[in-house]
Amino acid sequence: MAFAPDERDAVYRAIFERRDMRHFCGGTVAPEVMRRLLTAAHHAPSVGFMQPWRFIRISSMAMRQQLHTLVEQERVITAQALGQREDEFMRLKVEGLLEAAEVWAVALAEGREKHIFGRRTLPHMDLASAACALQNLWLAARAEGLGMGWVSLFDPVAVAELLHMPAGAEPIALLCIGPVPAFYEEPMLQQARWAKRQPLASLVFENDWNQACDLFEPLAAPSNVNP
Repeated sequence: MAFAPDERDAVYRAIFERRDMRHFCGGTVAPEVMRRLLTAAHHAPSVGFMQPWRFIRISSMAMRQQLHTLVEQERVITAQALGQREDEFMRLKVEGLLEAAEVWAVALAEGREKHIFGRRTLPHMDLASAACALQNLWLAARAEGLGMGWVSLFDPVAVAELLHMPAGAEPIALLCIGPVPAFYEEPMLQQARWAKRQPLASLVFENDWNQACDLFEPLAAPSNVNP
C-alpha cells in the first residue's frame, strides 16, 4: 500500500525543501488555500486524540504591530543573553510579521490537565502534539508554494494577555505565512553560518545511548575487491 513513486517523491520533496522563512513579499493567501493548510494541521496526530491546538488569525495590522513590538523586546533580551554572539544575532532577520500575507498565533488550549491519556508521566506531549500540527501546516504550505516562519521570540504571558486567551491557554508560536521572493537553498541559519545540520549518524543509537546504530556502519567491501 505504498504511494506511487511520484507521489512518494513529492512527500520527500516537501520535507527536504521546507524552510523556516523570514523574508516575505506581501500578497495574499486565498481563503480556500488557508483552509486547506489549517485542515492539514488539524489532521495531525495528537496524544490521546486531545487536539490541543488553537489558531488565532491576526488580520489587524495594529495587532501585528503590537506583536512585532513584543518580539523586538524579546529579540534584544535574547541577544544580550547570548554574550559574545549578541551582535551576530542582532544582524539576523528573525520574523516577517509586518510583511507576511497571513499571521497566525498558535496556542495550547486551556483545560489540558484533564487529558492524562499518554500525558500522566509526559505532560509535555500536548506541546509535541501541537508541533505535529505545525509541521503538517508547514509541509502543506511548501506544497502550495507558500513560505512559513515559526516565530518563538516573545513573552508568552504578554502575548496571551494581548490576545485575551483564557486562563491556562499558552501561546507557542506566531506564524508568518505567504508568498516569498524565493525559498532558501538551505536553512537560513545554516546560510548565515549560525549553526549547521548535524550528521544523522551522530544522533542515532542502538539499544543504549553509547552504542552506534548499525544502520550507519560502512558497508563491508566485497571479498574479491582489493582494499
